[in-house]
Amino acid sequence: MKSPERFMTTAEVAELLRMPVESVRWWRHVGKGPKSFKLDRRVLYAREDLEAFIEQARLEQARPNWIRRP
Repeated sequence: MKSPERFMTTAEVAELLRMPVESVRWWRHVGKGPKSFKLDRRVLYAREDLEAFIEQARLEQARPNWIRRP
């Protein structure tokens, strides 16, 4: 991947998360993934939003089952 940029494309997010681009697109469609926005016709993700999404997923995995939210 190139040098860290403030905003990332869907393909860059998929590469960072090591998952298919289609999965990132599906998450956006169903409102599950990291925050995104459109600039003209291009979907972008702020690096800090992606990092927050990853951290939230990591923390949720670390909680015992009885503490997890429904």
